[in-house]
Amino acid sequence: MATGKVRVVHYLNQFFGGLGGEEKADIGPQVIEGVTGPGRAIQNALAERGEVIATAVCGDNYIGEKPEEAAAEIIELIRSYRPDVIIAGPAFEAGRFGVACGAVGKAAQEKLGIPAIAGMYRENPGVELYHKDIYIISTGNTVRVMNEAITGMVSLAMKLAAGERPGKPVEDGYFPRGTVVNELADRTGAERVVSMLLQKLGGESFETEVIQPQFYTISPAPKVEDLASAKVALVTDGGLVPAGNPDGLESSDATKYGKYSIEGIESLDPENYEVRHGGYDTVFIRKNPNRLVPVDIMRELEKKKVIGKLHQYYYATTGVATKIENAKWMGQEIARQLKEDGVSAVILTST
Repeated sequence: MATGKVRVVHYLNQFFGGLGGEEKADIGPQVIEGVTGPGRAIQNALAERGEVIATAVCGDNYIGEKPEEAAAEIIELIRSYRPDVIIAGPAFEAGRFGVACGAVGKAAQEKLGIPAIAGMYRENPGVELYHKDIYIISTGNTVRVMNEAITGMVSLAMKLAAGERPGKPVEDGYFPRGTVVNELADRTGAERVVSMLLQKLGGESFETEVIQPQFYTISPAPKVEDLASAKVALVTDGGLVPAGNPDGLESSDATKYGKYSIEGIESLDPENYEVRHGGYDTVFIRKNPNRLVPVDIMRELEKKKVIGKLHQYYYATTGVATKIENAKWMGQEIARQLKEDGVSAVILTST
């Protein structure tokens, strides 16, 4: 429990930390004295109640490739600052940043024994991975809601640093952690459940006390019995499109996909393709598009009769920050077209 002014260490990725974009995504952990980037908004929200004493920064790729080891490195760098609380992000929809925030926050709690608070959009993979480990404030999906996100994170951070018990998720704005806490109620369970039932039957809004998890049940596809006679298609969520991006594919939060002919093409020429994707370093793909959509290797397999035929089209969309609802309908539509074209198997490449 903190006494006096709360000592805060803030965690950021290389972009928000002001070190650079994707070209700096491999940079290792480092510490900046005081505040930088969004830390200024955190300091303003803290006012006289606390101080951002240091900012830990690490590249998304560096921590993404070895999250536990990188998080441990970060903890050792900030240990001497004796923080009372860690604030990570907010990461909004940025998946790699969100996962990093979760990893650093979890490590801080386990190794330093201090609370950690992050901020993420509900579809950030960091939420699914770490919502049971740390408190994650629910934010919007872009920096447009930065001030709102910071306010929620700081409010909960101060409460936890003071040793206070947080309110319910709906009260303090964090994602449910799957824990059950006993509390006194002014009505019995029978009265409350009957009240909710009547509200539901009457079309009124109500708040359930037991939130059921949602699971997507996906039946595995049957194996390809005879690959040598199969038509195989290539699909990617890595954002590879013909030069000029003819369908206007978004670099994140995709709402569309593209279907592109590879009829008669033995290998993808880098001069004829570009990448529309804001979630990874695209340098190697731009140098050789076949690294993402392996037309060259598939043509070799086709000639060796390992596969029957390579489908004449490949499909592409962008995976980063794409909503589940959009991903579902795009997948279903692509699958429908592939089945109509007699495709037996799909190789799905990602980043």
